Amino acid sequence: MEVSFEDFLKLDIRVGKIVEANQIPGSRNLIKMMVDFGSEKRQSVAGLLQHYKPEELVDKQYAFVLNLQRRKLMGVESQCMILAAEDAKGQVILIKPEREIEKGSKIR
Repeated sequence: MEVSFEDFLKLDIRVGKIVEANQIPGSRNLIKMMVDFGSEKRQSVAGLLQHYKPEELVDKQYAFVLNLQRRKLMGVESQCMILAAEDAKGQVILIKPEREIEKGSKIR
């Protein structure tokens, strides 16, 4: 399925810096992250614990989608979604800029 360029532009994809990350108590795979986008901070929840330790994520920049419908995972609201690649073996790698850039920078 092809997506029009106009539809792609509807996605609000920005660079955010993770300022806090913790395993959600009682979960086997969920990490709750507080992400700084410069003008605002948002909470993100992702199933990354099999691939990353929470402390590995802190103070690093990654790509996030900000305008997806919010979801609750184990009762914790996710207000944005971190972007990741997954290979055929199930290895997950988070998407990040090649070098530091201003928080909140839009990805196009």
